[in-house]
Amino acid sequence: MSKTLPFRTAAITVTLLTAVATIALAGSTAAASSPGEINNELLKQIIDEQYPELETICRHLHANPELSLQEKETSALVAREFRAAGFEVTENVGGYGVVGVLRNGEGPTVLLRGDMDALPITEKTGLPFASKVRMKDQAGREVGVMHACGHDIHTSVLIGNARVLAKMKDHWSGTLVLVAQPAEEGYGGAQMMFDSGLYERFPRPDYALALHVAPNIPAGSIGYTEGQAMAGTLSMKVTVRGLGGHGAIPHTTKDPIVIAARLILALQTIVSREIDPNEPAVITVGEIHGGTAANIIPDEVALKLNLRFANDAVMNHMLEAIERECRGIAISAGLPETLWPVIERSNKVNPPVFNNPELTGRATAKFREFLGEDKVVTIPLVTASEDFALFRDGEPPVKTLLFWLGITDPEFIQSVKGREGALTESEAGRLALHTPYMRAEQEPSIKTGVGAMCTAVLDLLDKDR
Repeated sequence: MSKTLPFRTAAITVTLLTAVATIALAGSTAAASSPGEINNELLKQIIDEQYPELETICRHLHANPELSLQEKETSALVAREFRAAGFEVTENVGGYGVVGVLRNGEGPTVLLRGDMDALPITEKTGLPFASKVRMKDQAGREVGVMHACGHDIHTSVLIGNARVLAKMKDHWSGTLVLVAQPAEEGYGGAQMMFDSGLYERFPRPDYALALHVAPNIPAGSIGYTEGQAMAGTLSMKVTVRGLGGHGAIPHTTKDPIVIAARLILALQTIVSREIDPNEPAVITVGEIHGGTAANIIPDEVALKLNLRFANDAVMNHMLEAIERECRGIAISAGLPETLWPVIERSNKVNPPVFNNPELTGRATAKFREFLGEDKVVTIPLVTASEDFALFRDGEPPVKTLLFWLGITDPEFIQSVKGREGALTESEAGRLALHTPYMRAEQEPSIKTGVGAMCTAVLDLLDKDR
């Protein structure tokens, strides 16, 4: 998800989750099951059998993260696992994307997506399998690399889905498509896969599901939102221009640094004074670049912006207002039209994530049967974004669902409840994504993720339905 939000599920507070703060995944015993019958006890038994190897895979991925557009070894591992489970595998679909297809008779087509890339963050969790990896980013800078957004869990769960559902082929009928996506962290990995013909080269799904870790939800539990679940996003660059000169005689210049500072403050009033408070919206200035020396006034300053919006009307209002503020501040600074700010919009726009109500109702009913009624909670829309939104592509739209997977020790969540303003850096970091302290309780997280996803798929592909 976008790097401008330090916590992609920031809108969910610890207080919201008090009711599930002590949740833990219940144990299970094996039970016999006849073909066609969906038996949760059998499912739990198979997951328990697969878990030791899934944990090994997850720890390997965590210790060996790869940045967006560089997921070479991760994608190779995923491809091997898909093949071993009996899937037809295609590699290098939109960069390092991997697609696995398992055809198992007549029935619907269900797609499961997991993302693989890591973030340019140096890990500080102190885990025995913590990342020590350093790589060069897209700008050529050497950076620490960490799975600070939980994609190691996502990938491990996807591999677990492949293993478990292949072993349960007698219990479902239809086509299963597994997508290991690269470059989710702001680099348009989903769009890259669609540009490579994802829905033309492979079976177009009737249903598409994904999950995302949530550090402020207790491990062993699930969160979901029916309907619109996450905001849309786009990024843009604004080049503020002026007339440079000597820092000692600023009256002979048109200082773009001062103009940029005025613009940054003006942009903050767009949301606070022009957008309905009931409409989620965010404008973030995440980068500022300008100047070369303290005594030189430069000719220009570059700003990079990120927008979050709940619908097209809000997005269009913010875009129009940004242009208006840029134009107005340039005029007030006495700049001619030839020196007004230059606005460049990214062509990578993620629409809001929308959870199909019918699919959401069916899946969450199965989650409750599998995990327990009190382990499945509703949460409000969050202003983070996800390019999984693109998987609705086409007419009629694919029915999609993205749900949240709790990953944090319930006792830790309980221990920090009520003192949110007094948390240490490491404590706050454990409750957030995109921080050097983000960590997952692997066993309950992986088992819950695999179990929830598989029980939803088994329902959608129920051969007796």
